[in-house]
Amino acid sequence: MRGAVAAGHPATADAGAEILEAGGTAADAAVAACLASCVAETVMTGLLGGGHAIYFDAESRRAANLDCFVAMPGLGRERREIALVELEVPFGSELVHYAVGIGSCGVPGISAGLDALWSEHGRLPWAQLVEPALGLARRDVPMPAAHASCLAMLAPVMTMNEGARIYSPGGTLLREGDPLRQPGLAEALEAVASEGPRCAYEGTIGRALLDLMDERGGLVTEEDLQAYEAHWNEPVKVDFRGYEVLTRAGLSEFPAALVSLPELRGRREPERALAVVGTLLEQLPGQTGTTNLAVIDEQGNACVLTTSLGLGSGDFLPGLDLHLNSMLGEADLLVAPLEPGERMASMMAPSLALDADGVALAVGAAGGTRLRSALLQAVAGVLDEGLEAQAAVDRPRLHPVAALVHLEPGFGVETIAALESAGFEVREWPGTHHYFGGVSAVTRTHAAGDPRRSGAARVV
Repeated sequence: MRGAVAAGHPATADAGAEILEAGGTAADAAVAACLASCVAETVMTGLLGGGHAIYFDAESRRAANLDCFVAMPGLGRERREIALVELEVPFGSELVHYAVGIGSCGVPGISAGLDALWSEHGRLPWAQLVEPALGLARRDVPMPAAHASCLAMLAPVMTMNEGARIYSPGGTLLREGDPLRQPGLAEALEAVASEGPRCAYEGTIGRALLDLMDERGGLVTEEDLQAYEAHWNEPVKVDFRGYEVLTRAGLSEFPAALVSLPELRGRREPERALAVVGTLLEQLPGQTGTTNLAVIDEQGNACVLTTSLGLGSGDFLPGLDLHLNSMLGEADLLVAPLEPGERMASMMAPSLALDADGVALAVGAAGGTRLRSALLQAVAGVLDEGLEAQAAVDRPRLHPVAALVHLEPGFGVETIAALESAGFEVREWPGTHHYFGGVSAVTRTHAAGDPRRSGAARVV
């Protein structure tokens, strides 16, 4: 078996591959790749966000989910309300409502999640895992096309406060190929390397976060940071086409969708499209800025990690260039009243498919409301229809919203006619777009990054 990494940016995939080549485990590579994503993919994610992972240990043949998502703040302080900044973000021709600002920041979890992955399943020294990201932070990272497009969509929040210097230097928004300069991240990652992952809670980054909360009136407290821990839990198991798929429950409702999906192998495209649309209806909304990575090492260990800032609050730690999350502004993630310290809901569904020989597919997706549709179509493409990973990821996607079905280019006229005959309105997009999610997938022989998010894959 060869090691492989798939991620949402070439630099992220390179970081994971570097650690695999150095003898690291899938957990080591996932940690390094995630830290690199917090430099190269800051339009999508960041160290002060939250996430979910799934890890498979090949020796014991056991898998576990890791919850490092954002928690409700306010421990040790009376509950209070803070006014948020209301925004409407364009997704194609649709405007989606969001709320940002310092009061939208929840207790971050990514650092604790990386600590848990490394402590339980890592092999290499912590500082070595930080080095690829630190190298990126010390130089410019070119903006890929998909990230530049996403930045243009999110410009009102990304250029708030300190973000204007980063994403709109000289008053001009970064475009494809422009250098993304975040010099403060080098100082932040130097602290992470020397102080360890708890730096975000009890060290340099944690102190800077609390200082900003005091200055701008945020909700996160010192007690919140000290109390935060990542949690391991049992995955949901689903039988699918002879594979045991391990994933997590959540707002995505991905396990239920997988169970109910009719067999697609041998169906014509119109029949396949109708089957997928029928399975995906009644979607729930969710967070926007998200990225994903998947890793398999030579021993057969595997890790899938999905992380997000939401949109980002529009507040950055001075001198450290770290964007705060905006999860408390994502009203659809607050599905029930939460007490301080409780975890918010999430659509993330990192997944593994097992057969008698171990991990056959490690896969995850980014994309908020489109996460489930992207993941379902990619998983079915590999496990049901027998496509190679990159072919399954590249294939045109659809996404239904009530009676409206969004289609990427590449679907045939018969498929469009079949959907319209079934009573759906069809909206054909002029090109592939990050709206349709970003999938990262690795198998024993192949790996796939998603071109919609300028993703990349490396086999080592």
